Amino acid sequence: MIYRVTLTALIAALMAYASEPAQAADPAPLVLVQTIPLKGVVGNLDHLAVDARGGRLFVANKANNTLDVVDLKAGTLVKQIPGQTKVSGVVYARDLDMIFVGNGGGVCNGIDGKDYKTVFSTPAEKADNVYYHSGNKTVYVAHGETVSVLDAKTGEVKNRIATGGKTEEFRVDKKANKLYVNLRSPSVVAVIDLSTNEVVDRFKLTMTETNGPLAYDDKAGMLFVGCGGKAPMIIVVDAKNGTELASVAIPAGIDNLHYDSKRSRLYASCGEGAVAVVEKKGDKYALIAKVETAKKAKTSIYHSGSGRLYVGAPRVEGTEAPQVLVYEARPAIEANPAPSARK
Repeated sequence: MIYRVTLTALIAALMAYASEPAQAADPAPLVLVQTIPLKGVVGNLDHLAVDARGGRLFVANKANNTLDVVDLKAGTLVKQIPGQTKVSGVVYARDLDMIFVGNGGGVCNGIDGKDYKTVFSTPAEKADNVYYHSGNKTVYVAHGETVSVLDAKTGEVKNRIATGGKTEEFRVDKKANKLYVNLRSPSVVAVIDLSTNEVVDRFKLTMTETNGPLAYDDKAGMLFVGCGGKAPMIIVVDAKNGTELASVAIPAGIDNLHYDSKRSRLYASCGEGAVAVVEKKGDKYALIAKVETAKKAKTSIYHSGSGRLYVGAPRVEGTEAPQVLVYEARPAIEANPAPSARK
């Protein structure tokens, strides 16, 4: 009798559960909205840059030795700029309408955004990451154990900063007038005072020896260090004193890392074939999703205005072409209205 009552109750409970409306699953934090084919041989893509006003995307097609220009509205490749040997870092200066390209072949090129002709070509051995500072019309080029400071209009070398380690990615705090640089061997974040162009501090990382990409929350004063190796992770570092506050495990092969201030999230593009989405919840950071991308798709750029993440998917054996995968961050957040539209 006890068995029959228990079974009856169980059946009733299951029927009641089935009659209830299904609970909606949490929306995906990134949704694929566009796939843009490129052209090129098998091999890596590297950094990307967005021209939001002009509707263009610039892609370092490293295996092809070209800088690729994509029309984002049409979703098509419109031009490949040749002669970019081992092209790596790319940044776009909207006020100058110029693209600055760090080529591992040994130069930083300044390219006109209208006719795509080379304005200057400045020697910089093993040039990699580049950053444009609109406030002082300066380009910072990471190469070897040096950050070179260039005049953005002429390419003239204004200064060379010895970092004391192999330079990886960097971020700028314009208000504090500081440049944060990830260095390897030893694994530290170097702090450069841009008024003196000198290293003024070094934050030793104890959780990793394989730091690479870097992201920055300027409002909270937090650095996010992407780390590869046997224990891939993101380390949260206080930008004031270098204290390591937290770490989050992520998929292998991280190459680029971006902070989404509107959603308090980090997007880490990883060569394992996924974008790791890490969200800040109170004082904690948690991996909330691993969004599938493509094999070896490890480079990316995030544009906060449109809420879009552009991921470079290189051509691998068995595929016809490299691609750009375009993801939209969810939930959608409307941009602030233009001043003329405000009441």
